[in-house]
Amino acid sequence: MAKTDLRAWLNVGTASSGRAAVSAVALMVGLGVSGAAWAQSEQASGDGEALEAQRTQAELQQRIDAADETVRERIAELRQAEQEAERLAAYNDSLAPQLERLATTLDERRAGMATMSATREALPGVLSEMTERLDRWVEQDIPFLHSERSARVASLENSLSSPQLSSAEKLERVVAAWQAELAYGRELDAWRGTLEQADSRREVDYLRLGRVGWYYLTPDGHEGGVWQQGEWQPLSAAQRDQVEKGMQIVRDQRAPDLLELPLSQLGEEAN
Repeated sequence: MAKTDLRAWLNVGTASSGRAAVSAVALMVGLGVSGAAWAQSEQASGDGEALEAQRTQAELQQRIDAADETVRERIAELRQAEQEAERLAAYNDSLAPQLERLATTLDERRAGMATMSATREALPGVLSEMTERLDRWVEQDIPFLHSERSARVASLENSLSSPQLSSAEKLERVVAAWQAELAYGRELDAWRGTLEQADSRREVDYLRLGRVGWYYLTPDGHEGGVWQQGEWQPLSAAQRDQVEKGMQIVRDQRAPDLLELPLSQLGEEAN
């Protein structure tokens, strides 16, 4: 009885222990499953935080890179602006002398414009006086090419009285006439023309040395003269040879050389 009860108890105990063991196993299994799930949850949570941290870090790095690029662009723009400013400063410095000259020219033109009205009013009188002086000069000068020079002065006088010509055109013609007369003083010239003496007319060769000497020589070379004191004075044979020599020089038939000839007028008379 005691053995039976004991075995029964043992069986019961065993059964109870088995149920307890099963419960314990079930609890441990449940705990194990819960721990694994928790661990997985914790791992997933940690991975998510790591990814979020990585994304945050990446975004921050992108912002830093973008800021660095912007700063580099601003620095490049600043350097370019500084270089442009230096070029402009150098250009302005180079223009300074030109601007000063332009300012001076502008002041001169303003001053000229201020007196332009008075000059325009005085111009007709000045041109008339210049023409009269030129006419007197031609009449008092050695009478070489006298008809041609007198005709030029007459044409100039007609131009000054013409209403079709502007003041500028009249001034231009007066200046041109004076230049033509002044050019005679720097020229050597030789030409064939007509010599009128008393009642005779004959062909002779003329030689002109500027405005100081005027000579003639007959084609045969036997007669010649120099213009002095308003008339022709005869030349000696040696002087006629000098006139012939001068004509050859003017005509490029011999090299330039010194001529020994009497002058028609001197110094102040020539002016």
